[in-house]
Formats: sequence, structure tokens, C-alpha cells
Amino acid sequence: MSKGFSIARQWRQASTIPGLLFFMFVIFSLTGCKGGHTSAVASPVPSPAVSNNSDTGAVRNSYADVVSRVVPAVVTIRADRRVRAPQQFPFSDDPFFRDFFGDRLPRGQQPQRELQRALGSGVIVSADGYILTNHHVVDGAEDIKVDLNDNRTLEAKVVGSDQPSDLAVLKVNASSLPVLQPGDSDGVRVGDVVLAIGNPLGVGQTVTMGIISAKGRSTGPGNGSFEDFLQTDAPINQGNSGGALVNTNGELIGINSQILSGSGGNIGIGFAIPSNMARSVMDQLIKGGKVRRGQLGIVVQKVTSDIASNLGIQETRGVIVSSVKADSAAEKAGIKRGDVITAINGVAVNDPNSFRNKVASAQPGTEVTLTILRDNKEQELRATLGEFTAEGARADEGDGGEGGGDSETGKLGIGVQPLTPDLASQLNLRAGTQGLVVMQVDPSGPAAEAGVQRGDVIEEINRQPVRSVADLKNALQRAGERPSLMLINRRGDEVYLTVRPGQ
Repeated sequence: MSKGFSIARQWRQASTIPGLLFFMFVIFSLTGCKGGHTSAVASPVPSPAVSNNSDTGAVRNSYADVVSRVVPAVVTIRADRRVRAPQQFPFSDDPFFRDFFGDRLPRGQQPQRELQRALGSGVIVSADGYILTNHHVVDGAEDIKVDLNDNRTLEAKVVGSDQPSDLAVLKVNASSLPVLQPGDSDGVRVGDVVLAIGNPLGVGQTVTMGIISAKGRSTGPGNGSFEDFLQTDAPINQGNSGGALVNTNGELIGINSQILSGSGGNIGIGFAIPSNMARSVMDQLIKGGKVRRGQLGIVVQKVTSDIASNLGIQETRGVIVSSVKADSAAEKAGIKRGDVITAINGVAVNDPNSFRNKVASAQPGTEVTLTILRDNKEQELRATLGEFTAEGARADEGDGGEGGGDSETGKLGIGVQPLTPDLASQLNLRAGTQGLVVMQVDPSGPAAEAGVQRGDVIEEINRQPVRSVADLKNALQRAGERPSLMLINRRGDEVYLTVRPGQ
């Protein structure tokens, strides 16, 4: 008998008053069971932090015990500096303008100095008064004050500051301070619950909760900084900079540093400097006032599937060397452009940023072993690291010259011409640079899709030098329909691009 027929029969049997009451009782009983089952399935997963309420004996979910331990070691930092204010009438004392405007033009005044105040947070890392914070919080500050959680305000001095890592160490004259010791950030996993502590927007010390959203993030590639951020959705706002990111065991795993936001407010994408990097920088700043980093003297980029295919590599792994600096540690070790580095000291290389951080974490003079692939053969090279020095500001990019290009390279969607000394000078290229200058780029062509720009100089195609349009055509013809590996010189920086020729 079907279920629908059975229920209909029960309804007819319930036509009497007693029967109707009985039927309604059965219906309500079934509904209650269904609701109870749904509630059990949808119940939230308990928080990992659990504590007992001693008054009632009940168990409640809370991070209060963790917070009470770590909050005393997180402080507010107020940094003041004076900057020259813009002059309202900068030409008021110029005789040329006086001839036109006479006394109607106000006389120039001595430029005033305005007071700028920065608000941030910091973490006490030693009982005798060392405090870790961000470089950008105290950069250029003339007067720094630290507000402790016991309502004391102390003067602070900068022990050392490191812009590439955005870290600084301060010192206050105090003793027996509460301390938050750095934990092991390498052991942090995506999905771990974390707490962010600081003074956002000056409202007072605040605790927010989230998870680790990602690891190994870099927000400013190519700007000379060393970044290996922990990304979190724990709300971070202005004023949180330099504050603590802790796990549910109360261990410091990061120093809050940046947020990604179009409005300046929190949108759930915040970044913290890992505690292991912070500890290394902090130790060097306390001992010597500066940070020394190793350097190979190469430019590397990620090996894509197209690059791997072009080089005949079975696995897409490692980083490819696109440039080797003359007289550098890498050149002395025998590293060549086009080598693929797959490991350093036996540790696999995953991407350019982590590789760069690994090299920089070693002291100058350290010998490292690099595992490389050259012509699809694995070998090991030993290099003695040089010392990292910040490079000067890069010149603005120009147009790359005027004039038409050879339009016979339709498979790529570009027009090129041989590089001349005049064009090399306009593009700020070093003497002796050879190749083909990209004069035109079809925005819908394969080259544009690969990232080729007007003013780029094509130095190689598939590891073969190109000096003429004929060289380029022959190289593309030999490659057929396979992706072509192009070595591009862009204002002095060399980079590999893979282009799939059009039909």
C-alpha cells in the first residue's frame, strides 16, 4: 500500500473528534522529530578554545584565557615627526613676479613645519623593554611614545629599523615587562584559527578572530622588499600595524603589517610578517643595528608549463634564470641564463619569492648548493653568497621610440626592427645589447596576450639569438605550432615569455 494512500485512509478514520485529535497529535509528533534531526545536523562545530565556568559548572566556548595571557604584551605606539609644509605663495619674493603683481602679491614667509602623527601597535619581546613593530610605523619619527597596558606611557628609542622586511625594534627603559615569545610560523597551517591584537584607528586595544587564509604571500614583487606574508581574514585596520597575530595557544606567529583594501578599511584580506622571519630580523637589529642578507646576483622567474614544454622538462617545477649579474656570486659559481634551479641546499624550490627569501636568509659568505637543470641534465653547483644591497630607483619607462616596424611577423602580432645604437640609448640599454625592437603590438595578437610590450627588445627565440627579422622568422618556422620561448630585454631587465604563434 502506498504511503499517500495510507495517510489518506488515516485522515478518513480521524473524521470523528477523538480520531481527529489523535491524528493531529501524530502529525505534530512527526514534525518535531524532523526538526530535531535538522538541528542536530546543522549545529555549529565547537570552537577549539574551551573553558569551564567555575560558577555554574557549565562548559562554554571562549578565547578569553588566551587573550588574558597575550594582551598585556601588546602595546600602542605613537610616533611624531615634523615635516616642511608647502609654501602658500612660493614665488612671492621673485622679482620677476613682483614686476607684474607689485605689492598685491603677499611677501613670502618662512616655511612652517607641520606635525605628523603615526599610530601603530607593537609587541614586547623581552622583559627588559625590547619591542617589535613595523618599520613604517616609526619611519622618520623624532618622538616615539609607548602606551603600556598598565596605563604607563614610556619614551622609546629606535634600536634598528629594516625597510625591506618592514620591521623595527624599539627600546623602553623598563623591567619585568610581560613578554610574548615568538612561536614557529613554519608550523602554521591554512585554516588555523588566529587572533589579531592591536589598536585599530585609535579606538583602544582590540581583539579580532579569523583563520589563516594563505601562506607565502607577496604584495610588492620587484619593489626590493622581502615578503613571506601570512594572509588572514581576522579584521585588521589602520593602527593594527605592528600588533600581534597569535594562535589559540597564545603563541606569536606573526606581526600584522598590511591590508588589501580599496577603501582603507578591512575587507578580510590582511597580511602578517611570519614570526620566524621577524625573529631573525629582530636578533640582527638588536645585535648590530642592521640586517645583512645573502645575494646570488640573478633574476629568476617561475617555470610555467609552456616554459617546461619548450625546455623539454617533464615536471613543471623550479625557477628559470633570466639574468646573471656580472661578477656576481652566481656568475662565479657558473650559473648561466636559462638554467632552471630546482633546489637549494637540498630543499625544493617552489617559486621565485620563496627562493629569494631563502637566499636572503643566509649570511653573506655562506656557501650554498644549487641543484640545476641545464639542457635537461641535472647537476649541482656551489656558490658563495655575496651581500644584498638595495638597488637605486628605476627610471620611468619611455615609449620605446617612434617609427614603423617590420610587419612581416604576423604570426606573433608584432612589428619589429633591428636595435640601433640610437634606439638602445633611448631605451636606456647597456652598450652591446643586440636584438629586435618591438615597434608595434597588435592588442589582440598572441604576443600581446603573452605580455610583450612596445619597446621590448627580443634577444632570443627558443634559446637562439635573433638579430634580424629573418632570424625571427626562421626560429618561428622551426618551432612550428609549439610555444616559443622569448628572452625579452625590457629597459635593462631580462625576462622570459612564452608565445603561442597564431595561425
